[in-house]
Amino acid sequence: MQLEVTQQNLHLFLPGKITNVAAIIADKTHCTMAEAMRRFYASKTYQQLQQENTKLWHLGAVGLYELYCDA
Repeated sequence: MQLEVTQQNLHLFLPGKITNVAAIIADKTHCTMAEAMRRFYASKTYQQLQQENTKLWHLGAVGLYELYCDA
């Protein structure tokens, strides 16, 4: 069975990705996990990640972190 990712089910993929990116942010910036999550949720990268048509959900945590840093 192959799952098609749509705007309606994209939210199922995001929690794990967000947690992994936040862990990298926390490690690199020496902040708490809660602060790292706040930073990521406030970022342009997160706004784009929420949109299925950007296909950012294909990226892993490191790729998303690099986009976060470049934004």
